Amino acid sequence: MTDTAPKPGLVLLVVSTAAFLASLDTFIVTIAFPGIRAAFPGDDLATLSWVLNGYTVLFAACLAPAGRLADRYGRKRLFLAGVAVFTVASAACAVAPSIPVLVLFRAVQAIGAALVMPTSLALLLTAFPPHRRPLAVGVWASVGAAAAALGPPVGGLLVEASWRWVFLVNLPICAATLLAGPRVLRESRDTSTGVPDLLGAAGLLAGVGALAYALVSAPDDGWGSGDVLAAFAVAALALAWVPLRSARHAVPVLDLPALRVPTLWLACATTGAFAAGFAAMLFGNVLFLTSIWHDSILVAGLSLAPGPLMVVPVSVLGGRFVHRFGPGPIVALGGVSFGAGVLIWLLRMDATPDYAAAMLPGQLLTGIGVGLILPSLSGVVGTVLPPARWGAGSSMVTTMRQIGTVLGTAVLVAVFAGTPDLTDFRRGWLVVLATAVVTCAGGLLIAARRRTDHYEEPQAPSSTSSPSSILSTGIEP
Repeated sequence: MTDTAPKPGLVLLVVSTAAFLASLDTFIVTIAFPGIRAAFPGDDLATLSWVLNGYTVLFAACLAPAGRLADRYGRKRLFLAGVAVFTVASAACAVAPSIPVLVLFRAVQAIGAALVMPTSLALLLTAFPPHRRPLAVGVWASVGAAAAALGPPVGGLLVEASWRWVFLVNLPICAATLLAGPRVLRESRDTSTGVPDLLGAAGLLAGVGALAYALVSAPDDGWGSGDVLAAFAVAALALAWVPLRSARHAVPVLDLPALRVPTLWLACATTGAFAAGFAAMLFGNVLFLTSIWHDSILVAGLSLAPGPLMVVPVSVLGGRFVHRFGPGPIVALGGVSFGAGVLIWLLRMDATPDYAAAMLPGQLLTGIGVGLILPSLSGVVGTVLPPARWGAGSSMVTTMRQIGTVLGTAVLVAVFAGTPDLTDFRRGWLVVLATAVVTCAGGLLIAARRRTDHYEEPQAPSSTSSPSSILSTGIEP
């Protein structure tokens, strides 16, 4: 390792590439559902949804301890380990002989992705000076957002060959990242961070997983069935226990002192609400195009491409606006755009295909919304927390994104309750519209609070040194 400072542009390229894959695999499987169902007949929509939900549930549960482990043992080290795990798991998913095996290796993929996401943002924030961080975070988040939105069109192209290609495509990109990472990235850590609370992470996994299971199973088994009620009870107990556990543990799964900063917990809550709406929108539109308009998988994927084409340029521009106006107003504006796109679908979409007048305008407006919202919410961590907390803080924001993704998909499966018709899709769009309203409100609240919020280190008055001094002592030569 050299003594020279890392080149910010190269760091941005490497960490964004890995974040791209972690985000892409959250959504690319959505468009592959029909191909996977055809390869493994007999599995219904609720069962198949665990190919996506199993990934996102474990991703969400592992993010917080992954961020803490990275802060303690080295962000570069954990980042590269995550990419390696993700590579091996992707290869295993590509050759999976059954749905249970596929779900198992998707879970291993999630562990690798959970190591990548918080470390990538922490490495990025370390490499850039403060005045350039908003733009850098905007690019990083836009890449992740574009990956999530590009899942259907890319997946549509790959599934034409085989559904297995949605996993094989990861391998060359991961290999390039593993080759470049050791040369480009510079190690950083916070040696005062202890061992993270793995039991608390298990509680988060149990709570979110049980809630998703209850929502997915309720339409078929009945909302009053024993299994569903038991799952709701497990979810309630586990999710109530995790904050209590976090309050007593030295390195908790939830960073409660950080969450006492109103801007951060507002960003986490807003991220969860928006991610739920985004996941439901994406999942629902894939099913609408393939079942109501009877498009092929390829046509459906390409039909959803205009949205992601808007994300990257809007995100870069939004990063400049965030630097000038703060994240709150940009989030609120993004919520308005996202909601307007969904409203167009509610008013114009019907059983008669009319892509140019109905689907396309909504795609463009929701794409603008995604480009404004996700970078702005991701950048909150760097504005309200000290550098030593960036790994843990970014993991909490990303955890809420994954929890929202799980719940948004599960709620939509519950709304559809089998084979959806046009009425069911309109109910689904109403759910998405409600999340847009919540996102807009969250942005306004962040705008009202951000400039008055300050993080206070608990029981450590001497640790309130300036971010620049913490940063300088946290970087290894």
